[in-house]
Parts: sequence; C-alpha cells; structure tokens
Amino acid sequence: MRVLVTGGAGFIGSALVRYLVLEKGYEVLNVDKLTYAGTLTSLKSVEGNPLYRFLKDDICDGRAISEAFASFRPDRVMHLAAESHVDRSITGARDFVETNVLGTFTMLESARAYWQSLPLEEKDGFRFLHVSTDEVYGSLGDEGLFEEVTPYDPSSPYSASKAASDHLAKAWERTYGLPVVVSNCSNNYGPFHFPEKLIPLMIISALEGRPLPVYGNGANIRDWLFVEDHARALDIIVERGRIGETYNVGGRNERRNIDVVKRICALMDELHPAGKPHESFISYVQDRPGHDARYAIDATKLETELGWKARENFDTGIEKTVRWYLENEWWWAPLRKNYDGTRLGLVKTKG
Repeated sequence: MRVLVTGGAGFIGSALVRYLVLEKGYEVLNVDKLTYAGTLTSLKSVEGNPLYRFLKDDICDGRAISEAFASFRPDRVMHLAAESHVDRSITGARDFVETNVLGTFTMLESARAYWQSLPLEEKDGFRFLHVSTDEVYGSLGDEGLFEEVTPYDPSSPYSASKAASDHLAKAWERTYGLPVVVSNCSNNYGPFHFPEKLIPLMIISALEGRPLPVYGNGANIRDWLFVEDHARALDIIVERGRIGETYNVGGRNERRNIDVVKRICALMDELHPAGKPHESFISYVQDRPGHDARYAIDATKLETELGWKARENFDTGIEKTVRWYLENEWWWAPLRKNYDGTRLGLVKTKG
C-alpha cells in the first residue's frame, strides 16, 4: 500500500505518518512545505526507514504535486496540509486562504488527473481523504453535538477556509466522481504538538515559570482527542469509509479550557513542583475575537459503521502528554525560536 500524506511534518500528520509506517507497514510519501509549524524532528523514528520518503514542496504548486503523483503512484491520498492556528488566521488570513483553499484545489485537480489515468482495477481502489475540523460547524449551545449533517457556520478565517476546502472536496466527488471521503475532528492533543496551541503552551509555560494565559473566563468548551487515536481513525476512514461521506472524529472528552489548564497545573505540581501551586500562574487575558463557546463531536457514525473507538480518555491522554513534554525538551526547545509564547491574534482597533 502506497500512501501520499500532505502535511506529514505537522502535528497530526506526523502522528499519522509514524502510524502508517511503523504500525501498518505502508510505503509513505510525506509532502510538506515545512512552514514554522512543520518539523522533521517529529519524524525521527521513521528517518531512514525504507518505507518512508520525504518531499519538500508546496501543495499550491501544481506541477510539483503532479510529478509527485506520477513518480510515487499512490493508492491513497491523505490530505492534512493546512494552516491551522485560529489566532494566526485573525491577523494573517491570506496564508489560510492560499494553503487551505487553493492548496486543496490543487491537490484535488492533481489527484483527479492521476486517478483518471489509472487502469480500472487501480482506479477502483484509489481513495482521497480530506482531513478537516469541527470548527467548520461554528459554535454549539449548552446542549447537543456536532453531527455529520450539522450545517456549516464558520466563525474565524481559519474555519471559513477549512469549510471552503470541505465543499471543494465534496464537489470533486459529485462532479467528477473522484473517490473522496471527508473527516472532521475535534481538538487534538498529544506529543509533538507545536507550542502555540493551548495544551503544549500551558505545559511549557508552566515548566518555565511563565504566566498561563487563559482567554476570557476560560469557560469555552472543547472536545479533546488524543492524536494517536485520531491517526488510527484516519486510516480506518480512508480504508473503509463510504465515498462521498463525512465522518466526525471525537474523543467524547468535553472540558472547559480553564479545567484543562487546572488539570495540567495539578500534574505539573506532581511531576515538576515549582515551590508554589502552578495554578497561581494562571492569568485571564482578553478573549479571542469570535471565540466559539463550545465544540462537541458525535462520533457515533464512525464508531458504529467503521468500528473505531478512542483508546485514551482525557485523564490518561493528558498525563501521557505532560510527561512527554517534560521528557522531550530536545524536541520543543528549538521551536521556541520560531514562537516564544507571546500572544497572537489580537486585532488592533482605532480610537
């Protein structure tokens, strides 16, 4: 089995590449531009493995992507390459539109040309998985869950760009017959997560004795999914998911942001005492513009139709994550040169 993975040097992408190579024994071509959030150190465990190869290229470059298809001849495409940080999208939306929308368009067109050239048997077995986010659905109230039929209502430039890419992927299946499947996931966490995101930022800031900034009053709720559970889900979806369908991937682990931070503080008190409770470092800061109140995924379709189950609950996953960051400064410390933990996404207003 040959799998072309885009964005394989990112957080979720690298977990997927490690799983496909080390657990499944697949040949993998990782296509990644290596922006600030992509690092090949996340793939140290597959470096030199004969099943793995890397191509540094931009998914917006149609010629390079077409050449990658022609030379690697994948059986599957798992498209994860994207700009993904909401705060960065607020002050730099262009990169999100270019990568997430135009890049997905380029991937779909290159895949379509390649797929149409295949012999009938290979053509029937080809699949294109477009990996997306629950943020396309907008914000939930106190009740209910995001289902695959939930109307799209994106709030940020990031989620709007991902919503657009989802629609493109579905349209290429309906219009051209390209065998596309779409997945939408809840918030991921785990090892190798770039330190601008909430959980790694809190762990590293706590380790360094820095303030722990919580947006607003910390009441925003997210459903947390351990990244290795997500990687297994993606492999199952691309292998057995029905063409043209969407599958939601969630961990059934709803937590308020403030409770996530307090749990990290408790673990840091136990594993790396600071002389005073880490909760004393918590500071409440100006909320993010357009900050959705609650996300929660209903993964019933994935669980019942394809048989996937999350192996980690939040308590087991967050302890593994905190321990990993404490033990792997070699990985995250160099990334602090690209991002020092300062606040992103503040909109300047006149007056």
